Order: sequence, then structure tokens, then C-alpha cells
Amino acid sequence: MNTWYPSTMFLRRNLAVVMHIRVVCVRILCPVLLGAVSLSSLAAAAPSLVHGLWIWKSPTVLGARRGAEAVWDFCKSEDINEVYVAISEHSEASEESQLAHLITVLHGSNIRVEALLSSVDADEPGEPRERLLRHAREIVQFNQQHPTDRFDGIHLDVEPQQRPENKGAGNLRFLPGLTDAFRAVRGVAEAAGMTVNADIQKKVLKGDLSERRMLLSAVPRVTLMMYELSSPEDAEGVEQKAEEVEKDSQKFLTLAYDGLGDRELARMAIALRTADYGELLPQMLKKLDEANRANPHYLGWARHAYNDELKAAH
Repeated sequence: MNTWYPSTMFLRRNLAVVMHIRVVCVRILCPVLLGAVSLSSLAAAAPSLVHGLWIWKSPTVLGARRGAEAVWDFCKSEDINEVYVAISEHSEASEESQLAHLITVLHGSNIRVEALLSSVDADEPGEPRERLLRHAREIVQFNQQHPTDRFDGIHLDVEPQQRPENKGAGNLRFLPGLTDAFRAVRGVAEAAGMTVNADIQKKVLKGDLSERRMLLSAVPRVTLMMYELSSPEDAEGVEQKAEEVEKDSQKFLTLAYDGLGDRELARMAIALRTADYGELLPQMLKKLDEANRANPHYLGWARHAYNDELKAAH
């Protein structure tokens, strides 16, 4: 029986054809695969937007029947992913178990919880600032005692602009002391594995380059109180109000970061309140995301406040 063996030339030609096909496939498929990997990596890396909610008078809110569960219901229905629970020096010990229960309930749905600490004079060194720091250390102690029901961060509501000597559109004399207070709380919080977010007023964004750098480098997150730019009694329609929210939010984001190329600057959430928009508030918050999602400085939105909803319900 005659057995056919391929010639060397035949083998070389066929091997060349196979290699050519493999090269073509690699050239076609690699960019596609790399593009898919790149897109998935970007999607994974892109941070989700914050949707925050203030809760004042926490002893009353949490002391109500199913208080924590009612907060959870509202967060799920309104797309809230973090809450700021007001904690006073006098109430923390008495409501410790209620706070722990709230954190457990909300963490079950991956909703962050921040301890909301307030002051009107922590910009001043000495006892006023030490009082705020003492309060921050109490939150650290709470976390140590509740390792599975711990606060995720500290949310600062420090408002020196409320004092008479700090009134006026261009009066930023308090800003250096305010940022010192922010940095001091940040040192306490970050050492304990917590984030820091600080509420800021519109007027502080009108400072010069060095003042805005001072402010935006003090903490990793800030929340701009974009209040009193509308009213439920206005004759404007929904579309006009939404356009104004878009325009104003973009204006303030530009104003905040103009001329600042620093890498370690705070990202900014924008807060709206029920008093300005009434039942239209959810639509205005949605517009904030639509208008600013692509801005790398935009953190998300925050809603003021859960207590307004409780009033409306009663």
C-alpha cells in the first residue's frame, strides 16, 4: 500500500496559511476584547452617586413605633443610599440602642449612616472647637462598642456664618478657623476608619483661589446647601424650575473648582430642601444627577429633610 507523506514545501505553505489566519484573528479580536475589558473596568471604577438624607431630632424619630424601619422604607422608596443622623452630646447615651438598631437596619440594604454633629462656634479655637472634637471622639467610642453596628462617617454642620459678626455676602473672616475645625475632625475620624463630609454655604464658594483651596482640601467631601433659590409658591412650571436647578448647580460647581487643579480636593454633593420645592423635590434631585453626572467633582445630591416628610404625613 502506498502511503502519502506531505512534502516539506506543502507543510511550509499550510503552516504559513494557518499563522496568517491566527494573526488576523488576534488583530480583530484583541481590540474588541481589550475594549470590553476597558469599559467594564471603567464601569467598576466609576463611583456611585451619593443620595443623602438629613434626619433631625433623632430621639423622636427613632423612638416612634418602627422608627428605624420607617426610615428604611423611605430610603428605599426615594433612592436614598446614605443618611445623616443628628447626634447631640446629651442624647447619644440615651438613644444608643436605637442608633445601633437603625444602623443595623440600614446597613442591611447597604445604606451608609453618618453621625451628624452641629456647632455654631467650632471655628473658634479653645473650648468651642474642643467641644466638637470631644463629640467626634464619642462617635469613635460608639463604634468601638458596636463593631458590627458602626457609623460610616461623621457629617459636620458647623455654621459660624449664623453669628452676627460673620454676616454679609463677602464676609469670610471665619473661613480659616472653619477649615481648621474640619481638619481636626478629619484627623479623629479617619484614624478610626470613618469618612468626613461637611455642609457648606453658597457664600464660601465666592472666596478667592487660596480660600477655596483651603476649604476644598480640608475634608474629602462637602455638601453645598443650594437653598432659597426657589419657592413652592413661584408661578414657574416644573420644566422651568428644573432648568434653573441645572443652571445653578453647574454654576456653583464651576465657581468652586475654577482655577484649582489639585488632585486631593473634596467632591461636592448638592443639597436641596422641601421648603423650596415642595412635592417637586424628587424631580429636582433627579435633575441634579442628569445635569452633573459627568462632572468628576460632582458627588451626588442630598435631601433636607426626613422630618419634613413626617410632618406632611401627619
